Amino acid sequence: MADAADSVHVPGLHQLLEQDPYLKPYKKDFQRRYALFDQRLKSIEGNEGGLEKFSRGYQTFGIHVLPDHGIYCKEWAPGAEAVFLTGDFNGWNPFSHPYKKLDFGKWELYILPKEDKSPSIWHGSKLKVVIKSKSGETLYRISPWAKYVVQEEKSIIYDWVHWEPSQPYKLKHDRPKRPTSVRIYEAHVGIASHEGKIATYKNFTYNVLPRIKDLGYNCIQLMAIMEHAYYASFGYQITSFFAASSRYGTPEDLKELVDVAHSMGIQVLLDVVHSHASKNTEDGLNNFDGTSSCFFHDGSRGNHDLWDSRLFDYSNWEVLRFLLSNLRWWIEEYGFDGFRFDGVTSMLYHHHGIGCGFSGDYSEYFGLQVDEDSIVYIMLANHMTHSFYPNSITIAEDVSGMPALCCPTEQGGGGFDYRLAMAVPDKWIKILKEMKDEDWNMGDIVHTLINRRHNEKCIAYSESHDQALVGDKTLAFWLMDAEMYSNMSVLSPLTAVVDRGIQLHKMLRLITHSLGGEGYLNFIGNEFGHPEWLDFPRKGNNESYHYARRQFHLADDQMLRYRYLYDFDRAMNKLEERLGWLAAPQAYVSAKHEDDKIIVFERANLLFIFNFHPNKSFTGYRVAVNSPGKYMIVLDTDAAEYGGHQRISHTTEFFTENIPYNNRAYSLLVYIPCRVAFILQNVDSA
Repeated sequence: MADAADSVHVPGLHQLLEQDPYLKPYKKDFQRRYALFDQRLKSIEGNEGGLEKFSRGYQTFGIHVLPDHGIYCKEWAPGAEAVFLTGDFNGWNPFSHPYKKLDFGKWELYILPKEDKSPSIWHGSKLKVVIKSKSGETLYRISPWAKYVVQEEKSIIYDWVHWEPSQPYKLKHDRPKRPTSVRIYEAHVGIASHEGKIATYKNFTYNVLPRIKDLGYNCIQLMAIMEHAYYASFGYQITSFFAASSRYGTPEDLKELVDVAHSMGIQVLLDVVHSHASKNTEDGLNNFDGTSSCFFHDGSRGNHDLWDSRLFDYSNWEVLRFLLSNLRWWIEEYGFDGFRFDGVTSMLYHHHGIGCGFSGDYSEYFGLQVDEDSIVYIMLANHMTHSFYPNSITIAEDVSGMPALCCPTEQGGGGFDYRLAMAVPDKWIKILKEMKDEDWNMGDIVHTLINRRHNEKCIAYSESHDQALVGDKTLAFWLMDAEMYSNMSVLSPLTAVVDRGIQLHKMLRLITHSLGGEGYLNFIGNEFGHPEWLDFPRKGNNESYHYARRQFHLADDQMLRYRYLYDFDRAMNKLEERLGWLAAPQAYVSAKHEDDKIIVFERANLLFIFNFHPNKSFTGYRVAVNSPGKYMIVLDTDAAEYGGHQRISHTTEFFTENIPYNNRAYSLLVYIPCRVAFILQNVDSA
């Protein structure tokens, strides 16, 4: 009997298998995944009237003021014996407003307007869903669809606040078009000021957005926006999926932030956590209806051992509605332009990547260890986002390197636009921790930067929030450490440590930016070598905010050397904006010379030359190039304005010679000082 997967037509699978013949033995796996995805789509079409309607659950679930000022309430609580609504509106009487039971575990309630025709539940009033469990318990819960929750100063538990302002913020500006080259500024609103407190959406809008624009980033990735009860979780233990974190301000403030970013031509991505949820019960999803299996798998499959959190049941119809509607909500209500999906590796495999060092063997990505319910959800999420919002961007945080994760769903792929190049920052940290400069392996560096799947785009980064967290160090800290507190003034002598740190910081970022991917990411503050790691207030540090902030004033001070790194970061981004190497095909590397510590490559009609040697400079050094003509310097890490030593003249004209070299048709001679990188442009074809 033939396998059912054999009969499934996957429109673009032939193209995928032609691009990577090593995937051919797994053809049936792709057919089966696509069949499950297609079956789910058709089922949604037949039972719900299509994905468009299905993914707007937030328009009916939760609490809504109707045109007649009546209140319509709806919840999904399949394990409940009875459901009630209580709050300020009824004097906290727990049982005066019972929901009516519907099919499929749903419950609804209609509350008449007051006598004066105003809504019975008013803006700013507090509410709770009361669940009568089948075991007889009375449980007070926050609706999974709550739009706004707040934490009183001395309270541990969040309160659900009805958010229905009389004058809601209206988005005024059109969404920017999707950029061909994505340059992402990863940011956390709460740490985005120098003060030792939680910063606000307003602060970010008026003080940080202009910096991001000035630096040449065209995309922001906002972390820790979905409400999380524990600030020090960095936003990765979500309690209320539809609520923008109230610790930074109101929902209207966040809408203004996104809108102002759009007015600057900047897209805004949300760091979305659909891989797991907080174990909190009173103010989270856990045990919402009195059972452990409402939104999550029951038993051990519903728990993540390392994260101490709950795992969604992606096969459940209402869980799919909840999660897909959640994505639509952030796009429709707040204007977000896409998502960076956190913890994708955990979603993809039943083992969640725990204790699994992926070797690259294709058998690791297929078979019984793969959670196909989760993959179908990922395909649905990407299909929906890209179908309804063609300019949107989705990024996967996946350490496993699953093939086709960033290929279109019609090829049987996951449908993401990009994956994070997670091996790159780990490589830089490893090199700086373990190796002397003269022992750096050029071939190993190049391999790490170019080792990505053809036709699956990567976001390259030299460091993200992971590398900034306490317990590790930023690149600047690995390079300069304690001297950043004492020797960064231009009035003090330039020490060998600070000089090395400034030069290598620029070089590592430039080679990552230009060789490592089809997009680039920087974490807030690292563009100028922020001198400290990141740590949130917690018991272990006496609830200190000292490390939960960003000292932008250091980059503004003309007497400090941080400005050199800031100015270089801006110049690098602005040049990419003009010349577009991120959108160009992958680079051709013509040299990775171990003794000379030289790396040379071409991309986007530009010639990139790096000399990582700590003390050897080279005169008349021959480098290969494929396009003949005159070349001139367009960016140079040794320039004075970037804290360099001005050893290169920018008026020098470099002419190619008809001397084939390193498998390229032409070559030219350059002077390349130690610890310097520069970019040459072919001005004849510019």
